[in-house]
Amino acid sequence: MSTSAVEDPLALERQVCFALAIANRAILSVYRPILAPLGLTHPQYLVMLALWGESPQSVKELGEALQLDSATISPLLKRLEAAGLVTRTRNADDERQLDIELTAEGIALREQALGVPGQVVERLDSDWEELGELHHVLTKINQKAIKAGALQA
Repeated sequence: MSTSAVEDPLALERQVCFALAIANRAILSVYRPILAPLGLTHPQYLVMLALWGESPQSVKELGEALQLDSATISPLLKRLEAAGLVTRTRNADDERQLDIELTAEGIALREQALGVPGQVVERLDSDWEELGELHHVLTKINQKAIKAGALQA
């Protein structure tokens, strides 16, 4: 006698991790062609979003905002610098600290990026309310994971 997915706690279809993994791949595949004309990958786009919110920032501050370690964020910053979108300079007060600042080109790219969210909504055949609800739920889950010690704040 087989157990239905509803009764089986190990049924693949019931796993939150499976649904999130599929959603992650699907969403990134939606963003990829939208970001390509901007010359950005999705991780680079996230860095640029953080910098469009506040620039300059230290690598440490960016890492905290994006919940990434310096080993992960450093290659992204090097590529963004090579593309002429950011500068990386040693902090005058603490040479161990690297400050990241938008260039004029990086600032100008924000204007082009303003259309990205709307294009995502359109490609998903969704609406702002539905995606807002999803964002709210995922943010709550992330906060609970941080509280449980799974992620660093």
